[in-house]
Amino acid sequence: MGELVERVGERDRVLCVVDRDEAIRNGRPHRVATTVCRDPRGRVLVHRRPEHVSRFPGYYDRLVGGGVEVGESYQEAAARELTEELGVRAPVRLLSTFLCRGEISPYWLGVHEAVVSEPLSPDPSEIAWHGWFGEEELHAALRTWPFVPDGVEALRRYPGLSPPTTAGPWSTTAPR
Repeated sequence: MGELVERVGERDRVLCVVDRDEAIRNGRPHRVATTVCRDPRGRVLVHRRPEHVSRFPGYYDRLVGGGVEVGESYQEAAARELTEELGVRAPVRLLSTFLCRGEISPYWLGVHEAVVSEPLSPDPSEIAWHGWFGEEELHAALRTWPFVPDGVEALRRYPGLSPPTTAGPWSTTAPR
C-alpha cells in the first residue's frame, strides 16, 4: 500500500482512510495542502516539475505541496511539504480551502502562504528548476509556459494575485 490519506466528502469531512493512488484512480476526494511561497521582496516562487513524475511532468507551478497525511491538518501538511520539497522551514498561513475538481481527480485544496527568507535547497525528485517572479513576470509566464491546471485554478481564487485577463506582448522563454 502507498501513501495513506483521508477520503473526505463534499463538505471536507473525513469518511475513511484510503490509499492516495486509489483515491485518485476512483475519483474520491481527499486533502492536499499547498503553499504560495514569497521572498521578503514579495516575489512568488515558480518551479518546474521533473520530467519523470507521473502527474504533469515538466509543467510549471507556483504551488508547493502534496497530500495531507492521516491525522494531519492542512497547515501541518503545508509546513511539512515546504521542508520536504524546498528544504526550508517557514510559518505558513492558511488563505483558503476549496473543493478543486482537478484535472486528475477531485480533492480539497488548502492554499497557504509563506514568506521564505532562507536559501532554498529543493529536492530534485520534486523540483527540476525554480525562480522568484514579480507579478508581471508571473503573468507573462502564465500566458506562455505550461502550468499545472489546478494551480492556475487556485490562482484565480488567491487574493492578491489575479490571473491576467488578456495576452500581452510577452515573449518569455521557459527555462529548462
